[in-house]
Amino acid sequence: MVAKNMECHSHKKKTLTENSQQIALIGNPNVGKSVIFGILTGKYVTVSNYPGTTVEVAYGKIRHGDDSFHIIDTPGVNTLIPMSEDEKVTRDILLKERLSSVVQVADAKNLRRALLITLQLIEMRLPFLLVLNMDDEARSRGIIIESKRLSEILSLPVIRTVATQRIGMSALLEEIAKPCLSGFAFKYDDNLENAIKEMEDYLPEANISKRSLSVMILAGDESLREWLNPYIDHAVLKKIDSLYQRIQERYHEPAGYVINKQRLKIVDGILEGVLASSQKKAEGIKESFGRWSMHPVWGIPIILAVLFLVYEFVGVFGAQTLVNFLEKAIFGRYLNPWAVKIVDILVPVPLLKELFVGDYGIITMALTYAIAIVLPIVGTFFIAFGILEDSGYLPRLAVMVNRVFKMMGLNGKAVLPMILGLGCDTMATLTARILETKKERIIATLLLALGVPCSAQLGVVLGMLAGLSLKAVILWAGVIIGVIFIVGYLAAKIIPGDESDFVLELPPIRIPQFSNILIKTLARVEWYLKEAVPLFILGTLILFISHKLGLLAVIEKVTAPLVVDFLGLPAKAAESFIIGFLRRDYGAAGLFAMAKAGELNNTQILVSLVTITLFIPCIANLMIIIKERGLKTAVAIVGFIFPFAFLVGGILNFILRALAIEL
Repeated sequence: MVAKNMECHSHKKKTLTENSQQIALIGNPNVGKSVIFGILTGKYVTVSNYPGTTVEVAYGKIRHGDDSFHIIDTPGVNTLIPMSEDEKVTRDILLKERLSSVVQVADAKNLRRALLITLQLIEMRLPFLLVLNMDDEARSRGIIIESKRLSEILSLPVIRTVATQRIGMSALLEEIAKPCLSGFAFKYDDNLENAIKEMEDYLPEANISKRSLSVMILAGDESLREWLNPYIDHAVLKKIDSLYQRIQERYHEPAGYVINKQRLKIVDGILEGVLASSQKKAEGIKESFGRWSMHPVWGIPIILAVLFLVYEFVGVFGAQTLVNFLEKAIFGRYLNPWAVKIVDILVPVPLLKELFVGDYGIITMALTYAIAIVLPIVGTFFIAFGILEDSGYLPRLAVMVNRVFKMMGLNGKAVLPMILGLGCDTMATLTARILETKKERIIATLLLALGVPCSAQLGVVLGMLAGLSLKAVILWAGVIIGVIFIVGYLAAKIIPGDESDFVLELPPIRIPQFSNILIKTLARVEWYLKEAVPLFILGTLILFISHKLGLLAVIEKVTAPLVVDFLGLPAKAAESFIIGFLRRDYGAAGLFAMAKAGELNNTQILVSLVTITLFIPCIANLMIIIKERGLKTAVAIVGFIFPFAFLVGGILNFILRALAIEL
């Protein structure tokens, strides 16, 4: 079943500088691939969506001596037969991009999982090398890999690294410019091999081998059909489908499962020759914390402690201390007054002056909101999220809440965007990409837009609730959480599509590296400045035009009866809901001012807070929803949330008044 060629195909070697070609970094999730990418590329990095998808891919340059090479950091994968959009993007990069070399990054502690991808890369006939990262953690667990022997078996360069300490990086740089085809060969059973040979006759030439394409199709990879359509006619597609059905009938199990099982047998044969494991069992504080964090009892106080620390850092330090400093001291005292003076001198037209520094001005509103208010919040959250990400805690949190989220058609992974939503719903909507299916991403986006208040809004809301009773706080939280669960449960029943299985690799608990957190945070802040700030400017322009055309006044007049008669609020409260569309916390701030002025009683405060928490997302979040989910889905989400928020607020108003509940 396995044939071995001990010598690397040296006649295939060539340096990358011959053709100025691309290198792709491939690996399972949580193997340190992004750390290696950051070390290799330094500051020469751009992040953008892969064409035709919402999945972000990082691009950079490697500088080594006088040479520079292009490198792509692909999304983490568990297989190259796609089960998610991330895995499809990685497979498509291998399939469609002209790659001169691939660097596979493996977790040395989990070589069995990594070698499954290694076999697929070998099958694709792509030149590559294997990096055994986290070698220190493997050794601490008593796992010893004979890398020289592994290199001989695979006929590939195999390099040990500890990326967080830059160990092995110089050796990687030396080898990265020398692409090498593996001489290792393996076969499946006769039924599969015969089907593979027959399938190859139907397939077009590609950047990867026809054999690998054949195996993908036989394993049930439906995503390849889109790529195949332009190259082959309908009659050939029917033959391919017929061959797939024929091979499937020969097995009692899915052909994809059979292929994977045979690959695992080959992997286990390799491991027998290269893996030595001492019986040493490391059990330190980090390992103990990792176990406690998933314990059904002890995991709960750990979750609460982590959420409290994140909220204190983001919601208090970021959303209050830093925002107050930037908004009042920097923008309020210096930048905006200077901007007004400069515009007065340089711009003689009153309308243009108002466009730049008026109530809906690009400088006084858009840039002030984007830089002084939102950036400190998302910046601190980027830091907090980076720490949680690098520590290995987030997957354990997902395990703890998986059962709860399953009731809403989601799985434990959805806790990550929900937590992010407490920092900024706009950023959280982007992170919904980690969910495997379209259905799950739509449900998560809906729940974020509906009931997860950003930290800035939450701060204002809690400030108002602090003046009421504990009963009011419990009622507000109970209504919001109850609505999220009910809507999530019903959405799971109504929205078509499949739910994914909860499969999550648990990385070890680690002490986060400062340099890694810094690189990730700077890259994400750069993304925010490039991608999100223009949305604030666009939203402000829309508001400016609406104000000048009188549309804002019309909206306020139309909604006032609903606000007064159904919600039981003063007509003036309609202004807060309109402003809330621009930024949720500004809408809440308007209600806060009314409450301080004695214009709202306790019942009205609670009703208004529930309504504005459930109100339509801010304009920046709406723009991201359109970008991520499409205009049709965004319109459907807003079309549901707007009346639903008022419905819940109105029902709460009638219940509180009918039962004469004192707050």
